[in-house]
Amino acid sequence: MGRVATGGKAIQGASVGILMLEARFPRIPGDIGNAGTWNFPVHYKVVSGASPDRVVRGRAAGLQNAFIDAAQELVSIGCDGITTNCGFLSLIQHDLATAVGVPVATSSLMQYPMIQALLPPGKRVGVITISSETLTEDHLVAANVPLDAPIVGTDEEGGEFTRVIVGNQERLDIDAAEQDLLRASDILLERHPEVGAILLECTNMTPYSSAIAAHTGLGVFDMHGFISWFQTGLRPRVFV
Repeated sequence: MGRVATGGKAIQGASVGILMLEARFPRIPGDIGNAGTWNFPVHYKVVSGASPDRVVRGRAAGLQNAFIDAAQELVSIGCDGITTNCGFLSLIQHDLATAVGVPVATSSLMQYPMIQALLPPGKRVGVITISSETLTEDHLVAANVPLDAPIVGTDEEGGEFTRVIVGNQERLDIDAAEQDLLRASDILLERHPEVGAILLECTNMTPYSSAIAAHTGLGVFDMHGFISWFQTGLRPRVFV
């Protein structure tokens, strides 16, 4: 008998579905909303009404059903796992996973316990977020992040990165945004010299991970690495 193909899905070949905010800011290479970031195919679904400000500063109030509907649509067309492009959506992790019945990874923050387990005694994972002002205990608890975790926000010093992303601006000074991230990493290490690795909450920070690692000499973990790991589990590499 020859080889047999199995269907059952409207679209095949892409296991990861990404729920996108309704945004217009630039999605440069490395941003998970830039399709060229991935070395594997993904599906995208924009969630209507989910502006960056409404999700980051407004706790995604009133949007839970919209995210669930969008995730269910991605699963219906063939996705085996769902992720999002905002770390603040840890708030809907449980409800989203319950509703769609497939693995869900809403937030980069979910990596915290695993990274902490990698570090030597006395070292801790430090977090850089886009908005320390609105990253609450609820967000941390939902992602299993300790409430006393070292956290610094790019919003603390003002600057380009938070202004453009949360403000949904269409022009981004990439060099200025990078400096915002490097400044935030300096502040994090000044306040918390025990930090032994850096976790980037915001998915839009990934383009600057290598610069932060070079600047600090520390390992930097981001949403690109998380989704790449996630996808490997959904579709393991064939060796034999």
